[in-house]
Amino acid sequence: MRRLHIGTLALSFVLAMPAAHAQLVIYRCTDASGAVTLQNGTPCPKGSKQQKKVMEAPAPAAAPAPVAPPAVSPPPQPAPVVAPAPAPTPPPQAVATPKQPPPALFECRTWDNTRYFGENPQPPPRCAPMQVTGLDGSNAMAGGAACQMMDDQCQPVAETALCDAWRQRVRELDARATFGGGDAVPPEEAERIRRVLADSTCTP
Repeated sequence: MRRLHIGTLALSFVLAMPAAHAQLVIYRCTDASGAVTLQNGTPCPKGSKQQKKVMEAPAPAAAPAPVAPPAVSPPPQPAPVVAPAPAPTPPPQAVATPKQPPPALFECRTWDNTRYFGENPQPPPRCAPMQVTGLDGSNAMAGGAACQMMDDQCQPVAETALCDAWRQRVRELDARATFGGGDAVPPEEAERIRRVLADSTCTP
């Protein structure tokens, strides 16, 4: 009975040991009278029979890991209001200048009955050559010449005939440029006349 009591005491002693050490060293001491004692980590006294036993200390129970609180999502933010980009301004459209009726023209005739169209109702007078005769009444007068200043006779062209008159004027310019003849017209003046017809209501 004594040994059973001691064994139970030893087991209780071992279970009550703190679990701070990785190993437990238990000494079983039997003195001269046969009494048995168990000592934790302390060797038996001299004169005692000693038995040593090394035991693994029970691992301490792991503390439960802290549970992180559930993540709380921030409330959804309203989407920023973006003002729509202004519509691109269309490029300004070229405004077509309305065509105008052609300017007034005059149909003129020279002293020699040459017909032409002009914009001046009173063109400068022309020098009409005169026949020169000698004192003896003959026409053979070497080196002699004379002329008489005469005005061209001009009449306004009716409005209904203006387009035809301007077209005829341009045709005469083209004929002079190709075949020559008639009064010389400066190139810039000829270009102006053609442009007047092109920009008028006479052309579509």
